[in-house]
Amino acid sequence: MGFFDFIFGTKKRQVKEFIANGAVILDVRSQREWDAGHIENALHIPIDELNDRVDEVKQLNKPVIACCASGVRSAKAAKFLKLNNIEATNGGGWVSLRNKL
Repeated sequence: MGFFDFIFGTKKRQVKEFIANGAVILDVRSQREWDAGHIENALHIPIDELNDRVDEVKQLNKPVIACCASGVRSAKAAKFLKLNNIEATNGGGWVSLRNKL
């Protein structure tokens, strides 16, 4: 197993564990990006609205898999959610995440 297989395999396993635990997929891209395509049944909260809407995510009382276009914004979102006592992970780009589901 190579280094990248180890890193990305771990991420894939973590996503599968979150899904098995009833996780919600949170798409933090802009409205325009969302309208161009998204994962069915995902929750859409743009990253710039997440601070004001964190209670909405808390009320779900479920683990969260954050996604965006490339994984940068979703990494920030996952970190923010964890700081707010929400179990969260970075699912990376939405297209690759969709292929893992």
